[in-house]
Formats: sequence, C-alpha cells, structure tokens
Amino acid sequence: MIGVAQARGPELLPLNAIRHPPVGQTNGWYVWRGGPIPQDDDDFFSPVHVEHATDRFPDLLQYLALPAGWGVVLAPGYEDVWYDEAFLES
Repeated sequence: MIGVAQARGPELLPLNAIRHPPVGQTNGWYVWRGGPIPQDDDDFFSPVHVEHATDRFPDLLQYLALPAGWGVVLAPGYEDVWYDEAFLES
C-alpha cells in the first residue's frame, strides 16, 4: 500500500514522493501533488494499492524500488532524487 493524497488532482505539480520504512501493510511510500503537506491534516494520505500507481502516477514507477530514505520530485523537465536519513526516523 502507498499513502496517496487523493484530494490533490493530477493537474497539480510537482509530483512529490518520499519513502519511510514500511509499517504494517504499507510499503513506506507517500505521494502527493502540489505544495507542502499540511501539518494539521491527519487524513491527508489514504492507502492505495501499488497496482494503481501505473494509472495514477506512471512517471514515478521507476523510482518505487528505491529503499526507505529516498525522496523524489518530478515535473515536466525537472527531476530531483535524493536520500535523507531523516525519512528513516519514526
């Protein structure tokens, strides 16, 4: 399962994704579009099966094999992929 911000439509850019360590049935990926994650919205992310990634954010597929600690930002003509140990903290 991937945590996805479903309230933000596909027209918003950039596409953001970070991977924390897996917990329970999640694989640790959190994906959203547009600006920062609201700090006061505990329901911002909803669980989505990985199989739906092909339809929802196909450009991200090549990065989903990255281990915990990685982040990705994608927009037309822009790609940023980085490692941050802070993503490994609970």
